[in-house]
Amino acid sequence: MQHIANTQYCSRSSGGRTRLPRRLCRTIIFISLFLCPAVEIAAAELLPPPFTPGEKLVFELKWTLVSAGEATLEVLPMIRFKQSNAYHFRLTARTNKTLDRLYKVRDRIDAYTDTQVARTLYFAQKQRERNYHKLASVNFFWDRNEAQYHDLLKEKKRKPVPLMPGALDPLAVFYHARCLPLKEGMVMERPVTDGKKCVIGKATIIRRESVTVKAGTFDTFLMIPELKHIGGVFKKSENAKIEIWVTADRRKMPVKLRSEVAVGRFTAELISYQ
Repeated sequence: MQHIANTQYCSRSSGGRTRLPRRLCRTIIFISLFLCPAVEIAAAELLPPPFTPGEKLVFELKWTLVSAGEATLEVLPMIRFKQSNAYHFRLTARTNKTLDRLYKVRDRIDAYTDTQVARTLYFAQKQRERNYHKLASVNFFWDRNEAQYHDLLKEKKRKPVPLMPGALDPLAVFYHARCLPLKEGMVMERPVTDGKKCVIGKATIIRRESVTVKAGTFDTFLMIPELKHIGGVFKKSENAKIEIWVTADRRKMPVKLRSEVAVGRFTAELISYQ
C-alpha cells in the first residue's frame, strides 16, 4: 500500500492546461487491487473458481471526466511452479495516446497462486511511468512463513516479513474473493502482503443494486473497503471513500470502481469481457 502513499500531484502548467495527477493510472489500479476483499472463511465454504484461463476483463480509466487509459485483468494458462500446478494472473495498465504526451504509463503485475487460490506463490511488478521505473518481485517461502521483496533494478533484497496464514498478494486476493459466497451485510477480511508488510484488509458488502457501464447492465453487490492502511491522497482527504461493484452472480466479476478524494473522482468501468 506504500505505492498509493507515494502518489504526488502536478501543478497547473503555464499554458493553463491542468495536468493529471502524477502516477494517476497506477493509483487507480492499486486502489482496486490492494483493497479487493477476501474473507476469513472455512475452505469447505469456498466455491469452485468462476474463472478459467482465457478470461479477459478490460476497463476504461478516468479521472473526473478525463479518459486516462485502459487496464486489463487476465487469467493466463496455468503453469508448473516448484513442481505444482499454479494459476497465473496478470494486470496491465496503459495511458491512451492523448495522455501519453503528458504522462506515459505502461505497467504490468503478475501473480501466481496454488490451484485453490488460497495463498500466493510468487508476485512481480514492472512499471514504466514517465521517468519512473520499477522492477520488483516477491518470493514466498511457506516452509518458514516468510515473504521477501526484491528490488531487481537496484539488486537489493529487503529483510523478509512474516506471513499470516493464507496471505495473498494484492492481485491474487481479488481472484480469491471471487470464490466466496458473497451476501449483503457481509464483513470480509484477509491477510494481504506486498512483500514489505503483511496486513489484514477488510471490506463490507453494503447492498445489491443494478449498475450500467459500457459493457452492459449488471446486477451487482456494492463493496466498500476500509482505508486505514491507505496513505497519500486518501489519508489527506476528508471523507475519502472507495466503492467497488461486482456482479451478484457466480462470476463475481468487477464492473466498476469509484473513489472520491479531495482532488476529484477516479473511476474504472468495464468496457469488454470474455
